[in-house]
Parts: sequence; C-alpha cells; structure tokens
Amino acid sequence: MTEDFFKYQAQTSLNPLALEISHAKGSYIYDKNQKSYLDFVAGVSACTLGHNHPKVISAIKGQIDKYLHVMVYGEYIQEPAVELAKLLSKFLPKSLDKTYLTNSGTEAIEGALKLAKRATGRSEMIAAKKAYHGNTMGSMSIMGYEKRKRAFRPLLPDVRFIEFNDEQDLQHISTKTACVILETIQGGAGFIEPNKDYLEKVRKRCDQVGALLILDEIQSGIGRTGKLFGFEHYNCVPDILVMGKGLGGGMPIGAFTSSSSLMDLFMDNPRLGHITTFGGHPVIAASALATLKEITKSDLMHQTLKKEKLFREHLKHPLITEIRGRGLMLAAFTPSAEITNQVILKCQDEGLVLFWLLFEPKAIRITPSLTISNEEIIKGCGIIIDVLNTITHYE
Repeated sequence: MTEDFFKYQAQTSLNPLALEISHAKGSYIYDKNQKSYLDFVAGVSACTLGHNHPKVISAIKGQIDKYLHVMVYGEYIQEPAVELAKLLSKFLPKSLDKTYLTNSGTEAIEGALKLAKRATGRSEMIAAKKAYHGNTMGSMSIMGYEKRKRAFRPLLPDVRFIEFNDEQDLQHISTKTACVILETIQGGAGFIEPNKDYLEKVRKRCDQVGALLILDEIQSGIGRTGKLFGFEHYNCVPDILVMGKGLGGGMPIGAFTSSSSLMDLFMDNPRLGHITTFGGHPVIAASALATLKEITKSDLMHQTLKKEKLFREHLKHPLITEIRGRGLMLAAFTPSAEITNQVILKCQDEGLVLFWLLFEPKAIRITPSLTISNEEIIKGCGIIIDVLNTITHYE
C-alpha cells in the first residue's frame, strides 16, 4: 500500500508522514500494525467530535438508507440541508439568516467574494498579510504569502493587503473596496488573535465606506474557541460569515452565511449567480447537522476553555517559548523550525499526532477534537515534554 500511495496518488510534499491507517475512534488513530496514536490535530481542526462519533455515524447511516445525491444545489427540498441552515440561523445574529452550503471552505470563500462584488458593484478586495483562505485561484489571490502563490500568477486583480492588527492600515479601506476579508484568528500565520477592539474598528471602517466585511471562521468556528464562532469574542458581526472544516464532523463541507437580502442577489442578474452540483449533499448535511446539534446541546464549548488551561499548565518547558491561540486552537512555539520539526516527527514515533502551520515554521499545531478528555490532554502533553527533554542540541 505504501508503494502504491507514492506511485498512484498525487502528493503535496516531498516527505508526507505516510501513516497507513487501519481505523480511528474517539481521540485515537490506529495504523495497519494496530499501533495507536493520540490525535492532537483532529484532521487539521475538522473532526470536531473526534473520530467515528456515534451520533455522527448514526446520522450518516440513516441518511444513506434514504437517498444520496438527487439534484443540483438549491432545486429540491432536502431535509438535512434545510435543517442545517435553519439551525445555523438559530445560533447566529439576526443579520446572518441565510446559508449557502458548499463542498469545502475554499469554495465557500469563492462564493463570499463573488457575493461581495455582486452586492457592491466594486472590484477591490482587501485581505491581511499572512492570511490563508484556501487554495483555489480566488482564495489564493487573497492569500497574504507570496512564496506560496508566486508560481500560479496571474491571479485575481485589485487585491491589496493590510497588516493584521495594524489600525493605521485601515485607511486603505475606501469607497473602491468591495470587501475586507479576514480570518477572525489568523491560522497559518501562527494562531494570531485580533488585538482589543481591532475587529470593531474594521467593522466601523467598512460601514463608513460601504464595504462588506467577510470573516473566515473555517478554522476558528464550530466551538473551537469556546464559543460557536470566534467573532463572538470580539464584538464584531460580519456581513458574510464563512465556515467549513469542523462543521462537517469529519465529512467535507463549507458554507457561507449572510442576510437574506444579500444572499438573494444570487438568484438574478445573473440567474444562477453561484451554483454547485454537490453542495448541501444530504449525507454530508446530515453529518453536519448531528455535529452542530451535539456542539450546541452539550457543554463541549464551555469545556474547551478549561481544556485550554490544562494544555497551558502541562506544556511548560524551556523549549516552549510561547503558546498562542484560544480554546482548542493552540500553537506551541519553539526557538527554531528545526526543533519544531524534531518534536512533531519524534512525537509521531511515540504515538502522538502533531502537525505544522502553513507560514510559521516554529509553531506546533495543537487542535484536538473538542471531545478529548483531560486525561488524554495530560498524556499527550507528557509525550511532548518527554520528547523536548531529548533535544539537547539547539540554537
């Protein structure tokens, strides 16, 4: 299988981790040799309720017995998709009441950008330096990291970048601006939170010039920061909210939500303003609905902030220079990329799954499922500390 993996399946890096997976359950992944790995990554923030959560699996199996794909998005009434959009509306501000379901977060970003242009009649888009919003051509155009997109130019025109948390840069938002798009918490850059009142000031500036504010909650949403969406911490409601990853409960999904008045613009001029074949797929919507119900009915979000404290308490070491983030969206920093690489690779050998961040080589990603237990947190932190203790040569 390993040979076929490298021969037939396209790769994205020179040295993939290449674990051959047998099965996964709860907070653990098992390889073909039945070795267990405590998962501190959760499919890169996607498996909100852990692996094979019984309510998610039950919802998927129940829907499979009824029907799979039957019609392109938006034509037939399919209960799982309708109920998912309705439940999202229940927990969002009144101005965010209509949702478009997509197949991935990056596709949702594309739809949000199109909606902003359609609504404002403007072309300029403003994003943040070191931003990551996906890898399709539009999403890549607003990626604030030239090294990763240089090979794919030309990209979308009329994009300019501002420094995240720099209030002086807000003057660049003008009457030419269709939208400002920001990650509520910057992910690839190192889990950077907005400074106090920063998002409020962005919101105010957008209102002054008639630009729309898009907040990307693909990573920070669905309870990961202790609230259903990260923006709830910062007194700032976007015009368009984008989500993905953790919403699907381990299934591929994306979504963007806005007001009915804005979303209805896709129905006309032009007709079929945004279309997708598989968006809102009934099996995936059923999985997402079960996930959202469990998150909002349980105390998992409340526990998330307690679990953050546990991580910070048990990850104290001279080689951990800082822990950024909130809730279970954490990044532990070491003094160098070399040390970070050693920790991630050696921890895998010791049965702990960690991962990197896109643009910050010193950071260790820690984004476990919200269902991870206190005992599992302490166990995993112990493995990290033990590995750090073996690293004796560093700059």
